Amino acid sequence: MSKITLTIDEHTVEVDQGTTILDAARAMGIEIPTLCYHPNLSLHGSCRVCVVEDVRTKRLLASCVTEAQEGMVISTRSSRARRARRRNVELLLANHPQDCLSCYRNGSCELQEITYKVGVTREDVERLRGEKRDLPMEEVGPALRRELNKCILCGRCVRVCEEIQGVSALAFAGRGFTSIVTTAFDLPLAEINCANCGQCAAVCPVGAITEVSEIDAVWRALEDEDKFVVVQTAPSIQATIGEEFGMEPGTVVTGQLVTALRMLGFDRVFPTEFTADLTIMEEGREFIARIQGNKELPHITSCCPGWVKYAEHNYPDLLDHLSTAKSPQQMFSTLAKTYYAQQMGIDPEKIFTVSVMPCTAKKFEKNREEHRDSGFQDTDAVLTTRELARMLKEVGIDLVHLHEEDWDSLMGSQSGAASIFGTTGGVTEAALRTVKELLTGEPLDRLDLGFMGVKEAEVEIAGRTYKIAVVSGLAEAARLLDDVRAGKSDLDWIEVMACPHGCVGGGGQPLPNSRENRAKRAQGLAQIDQHNVIRKSHENPEIIQLYQEFLHEPLGDRSHELLHTTYQPRPR
Repeated sequence: MSKITLTIDEHTVEVDQGTTILDAARAMGIEIPTLCYHPNLSLHGSCRVCVVEDVRTKRLLASCVTEAQEGMVISTRSSRARRARRRNVELLLANHPQDCLSCYRNGSCELQEITYKVGVTREDVERLRGEKRDLPMEEVGPALRRELNKCILCGRCVRVCEEIQGVSALAFAGRGFTSIVTTAFDLPLAEINCANCGQCAAVCPVGAITEVSEIDAVWRALEDEDKFVVVQTAPSIQATIGEEFGMEPGTVVTGQLVTALRMLGFDRVFPTEFTADLTIMEEGREFIARIQGNKELPHITSCCPGWVKYAEHNYPDLLDHLSTAKSPQQMFSTLAKTYYAQQMGIDPEKIFTVSVMPCTAKKFEKNREEHRDSGFQDTDAVLTTRELARMLKEVGIDLVHLHEEDWDSLMGSQSGAASIFGTTGGVTEAALRTVKELLTGEPLDRLDLGFMGVKEAEVEIAGRTYKIAVVSGLAEAARLLDDVRAGKSDLDWIEVMACPHGCVGGGGQPLPNSRENRAKRAQGLAQIDQHNVIRKSHENPEIIQLYQEFLHEPLGDRSHELLHTTYQPRPR
């Protein structure tokens, strides 16, 4: 690629042709503020917070969308550039609620940070006081809520929904002062083809889209002496929640997390990995039955509720290919109110199940009408990683200074295979570890499928070569599934995760949910797997005990009753 040379703030820099001024400046260590820009999305250039001055032409340029040209002389610090950036931020604030102290994003709001950095004062904003939008807050769906008065029209949510997820549930409507981001026909999120994945909330720079909070419901349960409150935490939480307390992304805090949850008042603390192992036992046997009968292939995983809802809307003709195994969250909650209640002599009506998840779609999943196999609503409340962090901070619990404790027993042991559920490719590797040993008695070689996008591989088991694919991001999944629908695919197994990089990139994870942070989180989960004495789901002693004392056998009558589910076609 050819090179060009330009001058930025009186320093010469050589960059590849096609590089934007923003990227050229950042390569020199010069940080230009941005709001609409996102490194994983198409360029938009709408907020104009990143303007710089072309010294020769005296023009102000949006650095995020303007390509650097040979011989350019750019100033990021000129009086005109600084005044323009400040005025553009003032205009955004003039139509903003400015309720920072009570806002969900207080402390992690990019507009709040940029306001400070560019030097906007209260007096600056007061000069531009005028009419503001007065739109109702939408909190109809179980997973996400929208506060359109806080929206700065950066378009990040629109682009991530279209470009990464391929759903296009959001779009711009109106003109000028009446411009908003909305859904088709202004329908509530609960009534449209929305996967509830929360990627819109993950990229929103302000508090315009956030998860529906269940913190108050959990506090009420913890304070109710008649409730026996059981909590499960998804695998990825161990490697992500530390970020909320200033730790490096990927720092594993398993023991401190258990301690913190007990300090909050939970009666029992368990890992969702226990039922991730159980999922492998059921889904692995299901896959074996399919390949031996050569029917309904490829087998498609179903532990991601965002993907399941997307399939129900967009691929109803392929629902028979999805595993009927419930997600680990739902398996756990069902067993907590049946198996655990029976073993411990607890009235299941008094058990209140809470799950801590990286995913906003889990909030939708818990409310699905199919998930009442325990005789009650199986999962009572779902907290995202961010919500749990808020609860801990509310009562002054700091993970950094806590000692380490272990999970409770009976549903507390887990394999390393279960831990890697939290990253793309983890479900596939965990399943094939068990499938290969069940069929051949031989261990599986490391697959190392963690990545972004689509990755295909071949695995030989018992003299047969199986073609597998792992995909994250629903837009990428759609391309793969279109081939299956058209009869052009020879795959045997497909793992789909709605969020980029899987659960480590879930819509409820700490912000920023960047590519670099996701990669570090995945490395943290890999460390848990490597250091676990039990590496395979079928070797988990408490899973073995569960089958001996309660379920009897994988895919048996009781397993089908409690651990498997059905799906429903939904209108687009």
